[in-house]
Amino acid sequence: MSDVVLQTQGLTRRFGALVATDRVSLRIERGARHALIGPNGAGKTTLVNLLTGMLAPSEGRIELLGEDVTGLAAHQRARRGLVRTFQINQLFGSFTPLQSLALAVSARMGVAGRWWTRLGADRRVAQRCDALLGQFRLDDVAGQKVSQLPYGKQRLLEIALALACEPRVLLLDEPVAGVPGAERREILDAVDALPEEVAVVLIEHDMDVVFGFARRMTVLVSGGVFAEGAPDEIARDPRVKAVYLGSGSHG
Repeated sequence: MSDVVLQTQGLTRRFGALVATDRVSLRIERGARHALIGPNGAGKTTLVNLLTGMLAPSEGRIELLGEDVTGLAAHQRARRGLVRTFQINQLFGSFTPLQSLALAVSARMGVAGRWWTRLGADRRVAQRCDALLGQFRLDDVAGQKVSQLPYGKQRLLEIALALACEPRVLLLDEPVAGVPGAERREILDAVDALPEEVAVVLIEHDMDVVFGFARRMTVLVSGGVFAEGAPDEIARDPRVKAVYLGSGSHG
């Protein structure tokens, strides 16, 4: 069985004359800790939208667990194990963390039709919710409305919800963006503690976060793959320093 869980071949997206993603070929292996970096306008967001099915490619192919998913909708890819978080969180403010997780866990377990009454009755759902609340340090706010939570806790909940979907590949889109410094450590610790078998792809501006997380990095420039390698190789690459790392840009 192949260790490659997500692969693209010649992935291209055009918006009129603009080539936002230019023949990108990636290989993400099981358990990867892979970072996508690049200056502003490099095409990182477009690439993630292509991977997750939010956008259709102009050309190219996407394979998830060996299956061609290029034509599948976002929810179909999510059911097959490709899950993302967003740069701006997508949470229901009127729910509590416990309710939010109960809905996600129930949906994953196939009992979503009566999730609000099954939380106490279905031991599997309750146990999984308790485990996620503990893992992401949300126990103390489990009954508060999401809209009232500190922003860092909201980001933790978003990652917990993604993990509740039992991903094989988890795309984290700037998980610490907008999070106050004092709350960042909890999020970074949660990312570090994600299950080893889950491949994690990180899109992040903060280079300290990126170099502390990644075992492999892909640098995008002008929509295409500019460089790829281990973090120490990327840090030493004079071309990468010239176009990105040494420019003061963190886009």
